[in-house]
Amino acid sequence: MLATVGSLLAKIWSAINFWTLLLTLLTFLLLADYLKNRRPNNYPPGPWRLPFVGNLFQFDLNISHLHLRIQQFVKKYGNLISLDFGNISVVVITGLPLIKEALINNEQNFLKRPIVPSRYRVFKDNGIFFANVHKWKEQRRFALTMLKNFGLGKKSLEQCIQEEAHHLVEVIGEEKGQPFDPHFRINNAVSNIICSITFGERFEYDDSQFQELLKLADEVICSEASMTSVYPDKTTTSFNEENLIATTLDLFFAGTETTSTTLRWALLYITLNPEVQEKVHSEIDRVIGHGRLPSTDDQDAMPYTNAVIHEVLRMGNIIPLNVPREVTADSTLAGFHLPKGKMILTNLTALHRDPKEWATPDTFNPEHFLENGQFKKRDSFLPFSVGKRACPGEKLAKSELFIFFTALMQNFTFKAPTNEKLSLKLRKGLSLYPVSYRICAVPR
Repeated sequence: MLATVGSLLAKIWSAINFWTLLLTLLTFLLLADYLKNRRPNNYPPGPWRLPFVGNLFQFDLNISHLHLRIQQFVKKYGNLISLDFGNISVVVITGLPLIKEALINNEQNFLKRPIVPSRYRVFKDNGIFFANVHKWKEQRRFALTMLKNFGLGKKSLEQCIQEEAHHLVEVIGEEKGQPFDPHFRINNAVSNIICSITFGERFEYDDSQFQELLKLADEVICSEASMTSVYPDKTTTSFNEENLIATTLDLFFAGTETTSTTLRWALLYITLNPEVQEKVHSEIDRVIGHGRLPSTDDQDAMPYTNAVIHEVLRMGNIIPLNVPREVTADSTLAGFHLPKGKMILTNLTALHRDPKEWATPDTFNPEHFLENGQFKKRDSFLPFSVGKRACPGEKLAKSELFIFFTALMQNFTFKAPTNEKLSLKLRKGLSLYPVSYRICAVPR
């Protein structure tokens, strides 16, 4: 009997010890998480967070919808809010005055890029877009010099874009007005421009090896759409073979995906808004006609077409929270303390959909960029970001968008396939892509 009771007591004690140990461990982990991630004094406000996961469960796991949920928190907490995604602490900046204050007036404290593990494993901190400040300055200077040497801003590069636009028109014309998916044809055309600069050659639209490369690049862009940890940067000399490869890949990705995605949005919006398409056709017929290819010299005489392209950039909103930055030194913004190491996101979605700035913020409306029939620049329009770390390829992208879009509109009327409804839904990815769609390009 005593042995039985003793055995029972031993089991109870053992169980108590187990649960005590478990409770102690849990308490320790919670305390460690609190001490590690507690918000410092005068830190921007934000929603409640759970231990270890932060605000993850308050968001759709589809990163393409992240920017939409953030707008709800902005309405509640203001233009400077804080969020935690696992072990990543983020501050979101909303509104043109604050964005300019951070990225222009105090840009030295916000020049650095954070690096996620997936990119670090492949590139470390090499390349141009996510390199640390020292490497970035050297590589940006080198890249811009290279682009200029190979024709950026000169007629030779424009002729290259015009020739590629001609090839794109030809390959789309082979569809003879039947439904097709324009995704990789547009990718191929846009990619050929940066390939001509970096590799010295273009690739045919039926080149299976190059098509496979484009599909792999597309998959990489989608696979990077995850919330992952941030790695610290190192400062090393930036001129070496490894960095040359990384910078070339950066130019390849950036020089292909953003412009081709914008063109895919353009064909989608122009098809869904036939009255806009008709006005573009009329302007092209009046200014250019059908006897020559469009040129950037035509832009000033084509305010409506230019306005349409800018409205596509606004509505497409392909980088809704801009490319992230990292605070390099303890800073103050709008009276709030931003500690060194915090990730910064600039809220371009709110800027491009601000009802105070845009007459119909949620509707495709080229009139946003027109005044008395002339093209009007807008301060609250920053698709290429602002400051020293703004997109280095902005001038090239604008030239490509105008020539490719105008050439396509010059030669085709775009329509939805019979009994198929086009959608503005988003595809999951690092940027905001339209879901795959088919379209009919009817020769004019």
